[in-house]
Amino acid sequence: MRRMLSWAAVALAIQVVAGPLPAAPARAGSAGLKWQNWDSGLRVAVKTQRPVLVDVYTDWCGWCRRMDRDVYTRDDVRDYLSRRFVTVKLDAEATDEASYQGRMYTSRSLAGRFGVSGYPTTIFLRANGEHLVNVPGYVPGDRFLLLLRYVGEGAMDHGQSFDDFVKSDAAH
Repeated sequence: MRRMLSWAAVALAIQVVAGPLPAAPARAGSAGLKWQNWDSGLRVAVKTQRPVLVDVYTDWCGWCRRMDRDVYTRDDVRDYLSRRFVTVKLDAEATDEASYQGRMYTSRSLAGRFGVSGYPTTIFLRANGEHLVNVPGYVPGDRFLLLLRYVGEGAMDHGQSFDDFVKSDAAH
């Protein structure tokens, strides 16, 4: 229960509540990152023992396009993700098949399985596929990089709160 509450605090601490986003031209993509589909991403994670970042999106989502354009294209974010994580894209409205914990899902039902109710949502999984946390909404690049480091450097696994991690990072 304590871990769930601490992750809820992380999600609340980094979530940005924003007004409507102007329509973006086309999905900008995330140049430089090697995005996997669900099944291949989880296989790579087991093989490399890296945690998984799942970008849950929809094609019509303006904030998803903004995450692609403004966050995933940042050199520091791309570099950190490529060194520490397996990156997976999951279209929350797709009907393609995906396997998780011995069961078959569609991408849509898999997003539902993880309780995704808004887009974008970033899901973090351990290398073995165990669910860590959902982070709903758009997260600005600097804050997103802190979140990546918090998960990627194992601070959560060592019992450090996100707030304490941020404070210790600022002290360095």
